[in-house]
Amino acid sequence: MFTDYAKITVKSGDGGNGAMTFRREKYVAAGGPDGGDGGRGGNVYFTVDPDSNTLIDFRFKKNFKAQNGQNGSGNNCYGKSGEDLYIKVPLGTVVKDAETGKVVADLSNQGQTELILPGGRGGKGNTHFATSTRQAPRFAQDGEKGIEKELILELKLLADVGLLGYPNVGKSTFLSRVTSAKPKIADYHFTTLVPNLGVVKTEYGDSFVIADIPGIIEGASEGVGLGIQFLRHVERTRLLLHFIDVSGIEGRSPKEDFYKINEELRKYSEKLSKRKQIIVANKIDSMQNEERLKELEEIAKKEKLELFKISAATGEGINELMSYISKTLKQLPKEELIEIDEKVVYTLKETKNEFEIKRDNDEYIISGPAVERLMGRINIGDNESMHYFQKSLRELGIEEELKKKGIKEGDTVKILEWEFEWYD
Repeated sequence: MFTDYAKITVKSGDGGNGAMTFRREKYVAAGGPDGGDGGRGGNVYFTVDPDSNTLIDFRFKKNFKAQNGQNGSGNNCYGKSGEDLYIKVPLGTVVKDAETGKVVADLSNQGQTELILPGGRGGKGNTHFATSTRQAPRFAQDGEKGIEKELILELKLLADVGLLGYPNVGKSTFLSRVTSAKPKIADYHFTTLVPNLGVVKTEYGDSFVIADIPGIIEGASEGVGLGIQFLRHVERTRLLLHFIDVSGIEGRSPKEDFYKINEELRKYSEKLSKRKQIIVANKIDSMQNEERLKELEEIAKKEKLELFKISAATGEGINELMSYISKTLKQLPKEELIEIDEKVVYTLKETKNEFEIKRDNDEYIISGPAVERLMGRINIGDNESMHYFQKSLRELGIEEELKKKGIKEGDTVKILEWEFEWYD
């Protein structure tokens, strides 16, 4: 089954905790601190898998987590870093932040690997907190938590040429004739339910890829008929072949079909609507009259587009069209075709001394990265650790800020899940 969309939850590994240990050796009466640091949490990478062409695996597994770092231990032994997680995706996968919709990574190159979520940093052992006046610190630092995000995976096929048009205009028949692809073909609407790819090899030895996009209908840019899912596969193509049925069998208007499809392109992406386009008048072998063909010729002249008259069923006019496509592709640059307004980069919290104090009657609630790190290295039951805690509150400026906000003796100070009573 072809699947081109998936939503998954990904988390990088937590950092290991630093150790709170002391040297315990024979003939050493009072060994100093020797707690090792915790290991780094595993990173999360996305990497291109050359053997995959669908996102179907993500329908069954939606949660991914890198390994946590190990805790530090005595004798200054560092914890082992968590194993990195590599998530394999097909070539052409775009990773987006589910909350904002912004692009995180565009994996459109063979062998490409992108770091998506860095693992949490390991906590420091009590060795780091020893000073001349605090020679036996009975506290260490907790490891930093990893990052957890909900991500959207979108597969956008990598093709040079995209086939556009309403259902049943002959795109699949054309693809089967010019490539070795074997799409499902029948005389009814929406025979093609998933995009099909085919490789064209010209008589001069060069080749290019054609994508048969399921029939796009009015309202496709708003999701009608799974339109957005289909339109995303046109984004990467450098050249569009706009197929229009001129046989008159279904009573369609070439002019109406041409402008409606192009309006859907414009609504979906202004850049996509300006992509180079060739009009292909198909089914000329079964034309009832030439009125529709003349109507299409007038449109091509007005819009300054090339027009080719073919019959995908009999092969008439196809050689001339393929020759023109091959020459045109050599002149079109292989530019970055995905529109990225602002790329998202996930980073760990900076080690800045930032905090916020909110007052709720006689309760002062302190939050922010500074106090989260501080509480991660405090042993509430140890007097020396509490002295370090009070000293840190002064050094961070929290004590001064509390006084500015009017804290009085007996008021409650809340930091994370801990509550303290204030004394001057």
